[in-house]
Amino acid sequence: MTKTNDAREAVRAGLRDWQTGPVDKLLAKNPERRESFHTLSGLVRERLYTPADGSGEPYLERLGFPGDLPYTRGVQPTMYRGRLWTMRQYAGFGTAAETNERFRFLLDQGQTGLSVAFDLPTQMGYDPDHPMAFGEVGKVGVSIASLGDMRQLFDGIPLAKVSTSMTINSTAAVLLAMYVALAEEQGADVSALRGTIQNDLLKEYVARGTYIYPPRPSLRIITDIFVHCKEQLPRFNTISISGYHIREAGSTAVQEIAFTLAHGIAYVQAAIDVGLEVDAFAGRLSFFFACHNDFLEEVAKFRAARRLWARIMQERFGASDPRSCALRFHTQTCGHTLAAQQPLNNVVRVTLQALAAVLGGTQSLHTNSFDEALALPSADAVRIALRTQQIIAHESGVADIVDPLGGAFAIEKLTDQLEAEAEALIARIDEIGGAVKAVEEGFMQRAIADSAYDYQKRIESGDELIVGVNRFQVEEDIQPQLLRVSQEVGEEAARKVRELREKRNAKRAGAALQAVGRAARSDENLFGPILEAVKADCTLGEIADALREVFGEYREA
Repeated sequence: MTKTNDAREAVRAGLRDWQTGPVDKLLAKNPERRESFHTLSGLVRERLYTPADGSGEPYLERLGFPGDLPYTRGVQPTMYRGRLWTMRQYAGFGTAAETNERFRFLLDQGQTGLSVAFDLPTQMGYDPDHPMAFGEVGKVGVSIASLGDMRQLFDGIPLAKVSTSMTINSTAAVLLAMYVALAEEQGADVSALRGTIQNDLLKEYVARGTYIYPPRPSLRIITDIFVHCKEQLPRFNTISISGYHIREAGSTAVQEIAFTLAHGIAYVQAAIDVGLEVDAFAGRLSFFFACHNDFLEEVAKFRAARRLWARIMQERFGASDPRSCALRFHTQTCGHTLAAQQPLNNVVRVTLQALAAVLGGTQSLHTNSFDEALALPSADAVRIALRTQQIIAHESGVADIVDPLGGAFAIEKLTDQLEAEAEALIARIDEIGGAVKAVEEGFMQRAIADSAYDYQKRIESGDELIVGVNRFQVEEDIQPQLLRVSQEVGEEAARKVRELREKRNAKRAGAALQAVGRAARSDENLFGPILEAVKADCTLGEIADALREVFGEYREA
């Protein structure tokens, strides 16, 4: 027997003595608060973790070193000792001019990257004057219908000097084309642009609902963006494979990992199927996760996802470039954990979630504002959210050590458990026929709905305690200063888009839209024609309609 096994057996013997001695003696007098303890994903929380668990062993295979495979301990060797995570506060509301003011405010306050929220009409491919856009223009994000709107959005902000994330999916190609066209106008080197488009359609069918076209044409648009950006925008992240919305819809941490990575598998395979070499594009894939309240489980979740993705890329796709195996991700604190009751409690929730994301090794982070359970965030609330990140970065000391919780018995055990559970769920999706088939059959949707229902039942029964909501309530008259977007914003946006159509070169715009339709009917890459349509002052809704005519619209069964 090796010294390691001898040591573990000694710990196991000591653990048995401890449990049958001091623990049982105390339990006879003072029972524990519950008969059993579980994470939000249902994993058992043991009373104590020790070296006897054997988690994280063998070290080099399971943990390794930061910046090396399997990336359990982080994707950069020095992590935040070299450069802090990007503080990227998600922002967008009303008009492009109003959102531009918020961007400037955030940059002045020390934000290090921009993140754009678009309103529902923009996400769904409708111009502000479309009947489906009525009452929604500028409400949950900024309204962008044309290149002119994009100019206003980034007025005074040189695109060559900022990294911009755009949370956009069905119309991602159109918004990216507007961004590229504006960069060209500014005289920027387009090949040096940095940023991310979400561009993750599979999770829209599963969890969010802002889809337009059926899954397979959507995959075609995504891979066309991959191909174009490989040559023209090599520093731009062409997709942000999102577990965030899956978690917000009610999934467990296990489901968040498994469904997100299953979608990633589908995108990688789709890119390979159109002729791309895996190492030519996989290094530009990025991911997006939520960070929930279960602190230790969330830290372990990020570590498990990194290790599992590295193995998937090596074993399933034969990736040889280590960068192709490195799961880089953005994190947002979990919006649905925010409570309207005693809203200042949300500052504490967001702080703990942000800290878990940092300890888990995120590359960029958005911290929610405490008033978001009530309305769009106010400027004061946004400042506190950003200051939360800055205090963690500069005052807590956690950024000075790489993977500071690595090696902790509980963390390594949870990491192993989450990885194993997620891997088993991915195997189940493979049995169904892959992520696209699982989406079409509603497998993921049903699983998430079941988890959300179970979680809500636990809250209503009191088994899941939410401070200020189902325990420790107070009588309160909540009157925070809320940000409201008036209906006049929609009326003005509709007027502007009608005026644009009247003033532009109608012949050029019409020809550009016809070219988009022809490309959709052929094997031609769609991005070039979409870029030309944007430059011809075609609107987002018109370009989306040109694709609708060819691809149709998806209707959930």
